[in-house]
Amino acid sequence: MSEIEATAKDQAEAPEEEAPNKPDFAGTTIPAEELEKLTGGIVAALKTVYDPEIPADIYELGLIYKVDIDDSRHVNVDMTLTAPGCPVAGDMPVWVEDAVASVPGVSGAKANVVFDPPWSPERMSDEAKVAIGWW
Repeated sequence: MSEIEATAKDQAEAPEEEAPNKPDFAGTTIPAEELEKLTGGIVAALKTVYDPEIPADIYELGLIYKVDIDDSRHVNVDMTLTAPGCPVAGDMPVWVEDAVASVPGVSGAKANVVFDPPWSPERMSDEAKVAIGWW
């Protein structure tokens, strides 16, 4: 698969002003215009999913690590949790799958919870920091 944005490793090393929470989006032979539309829809869908204990969406919290869109428009999402013992650990991946699968043009979605690299507050966007009162 070809990558259309920075890798997860590059994200971790990027200065904060370069959106530390920006996930890695990858696609294959999907035309650029369609891929851009899908990517925008997926990001919008991810921003509708909230951690019930934190007043910020999971995208701005930096919980989305990677989004792969295959040629059949099936989306695989690598995501993490703020803590391994998160009370909605079993529910949140289903919320992500449902939100992403609702995007026009997406044929289906699968969310995989990963803990490498571990989540840290440095992955949060400025918007998330404002939402939780850190600014």
